[in-house]
Amino acid sequence: MAISSAEGMELQDPKMNGALPGGAVDYRQEHEGFLPSHSPSPGRKPAQFMDFEGKTSFGMSVFNLSNAIMGSGILGLAYAMAHTGVLFFLALLLCIALLSSYSIHLLLTCAGVVGIRAYEQLGQRALGPVGKVVVAAVICLHNVGAMSSYLFIIKSELPLVISTFLDMDPEGDWFLKGNLLIIIVSVLIILPLALMRHLGYLGYTSGLSLTCMLFFLISVIYKKFQLGCAIGHNETEVERKSPPSLNTSCEAQMFTADSQMFYTVPIMAFAFVCHPEVLPIYTELCRPSKRRMQAVANVSIGAMFCMYALTATFGYLTFYSSVEAEMLHMYSQQDLLILCVRLAVLLAVTLTVPVVLFPIRRALQQLLFPSKAFSWPRHVAIALVLLVLVNVLVICVPTIRDIFGVIGSTSAPSLIFILPSVFYLRIVPSEVEPLYSWPKIQALCFGILGVLFMAISLGFMFANWATGQSHVSGH
Repeated sequence: MAISSAEGMELQDPKMNGALPGGAVDYRQEHEGFLPSHSPSPGRKPAQFMDFEGKTSFGMSVFNLSNAIMGSGILGLAYAMAHTGVLFFLALLLCIALLSSYSIHLLLTCAGVVGIRAYEQLGQRALGPVGKVVVAAVICLHNVGAMSSYLFIIKSELPLVISTFLDMDPEGDWFLKGNLLIIIVSVLIILPLALMRHLGYLGYTSGLSLTCMLFFLISVIYKKFQLGCAIGHNETEVERKSPPSLNTSCEAQMFTADSQMFYTVPIMAFAFVCHPEVLPIYTELCRPSKRRMQAVANVSIGAMFCMYALTATFGYLTFYSSVEAEMLHMYSQQDLLILCVRLAVLLAVTLTVPVVLFPIRRALQQLLFPSKAFSWPRHVAIALVLLVLVNVLVICVPTIRDIFGVIGSTSAPSLIFILPSVFYLRIVPSEVEPLYSWPKIQALCFGILGVLFMAISLGFMFANWATGQSHVSGH
């Protein structure tokens, strides 16, 4: 009777485990601690999900979700702070972290109502077959963009790191070609990890990935105290490419605003996108409950908030307003510590790709094979096809970054704001939460905020293209 997490979970028998007719489950047990509780009916069993017993520990689940949150955009957060100011940046980052936690609460609430732990199935329950297709398409678009951005980092950075360690010309030998290196990394590292049956097995690699990013953070802090103010000091060997119009003094701005702020704020908003991975991780959590999974989400978001805030602050206080979008480019390329940091970042993004691939595979299986049992050939084939497509995309499309900008400005607000609020409004029954109740009004406002985010991001992006200016992108 067990159902693999890769195939999605839905209640099979309304008579079992306290399920209600129509696939719903006992709302009281699942919603403890989130919405007002109600007295249980006599003899009713606690609500449970009809799936295999999760075996992933709380700590490993935190590692997996934190790894899903952390993206390549962390390299551009100091740049974002330079265009918003220290206090304004930290306030915005905190607001976005809290909104992301609330969004996950909406998802878990909906999952508890209907006994489903698959994002695509929630879409079907809320909006019918069209909703399932829309959710699957949004997840695929967003995560393919994230995978491609990670492979782009490998393609551009790995040849430089190897050539520096070997003291060779990165354009010389065939084994230093970026296109060849991403294929090698995909085959030797990413594919074996992507073939794991359950996401929980990647907890160890997620822990290693987070350790690498922690090393990156410690190095940024150390370099701040070593370099002091890096503006105007030739001995730091910093390559400064900032426009002359920028204030390049060693003075931190607490509050500021300029035209680039409209591109840096979406970077911060999308820095906590992990929603496609929340329900799969919930599925495999040991002793799963909504309160326990919310705790996993809160710890992960809190840890990433601290890492983001410290990285941005110390990076900004090293280079101030001259900081570039890719902060590592500001340091001397011959610095051994920075070379090790670049290698650690490469390892971190490489180990993140398999975690991002899992929700895409689940979305495809929900669309194409919703009632099929787990199959190793199909499991392997989907992973292979996805990796081949993403590699071809990264190798053949030189202007993919602008495409990612459009995808990120549409899929990320949908996953964080719009879809969870729509699910909540449609799935939570009116007898439990009336339409005009405060929780549903909150959810409605949350969805409207997501629509505004999407409209503003796309509007300024198209305006930026029309004027021929560049912008920052990143997951």
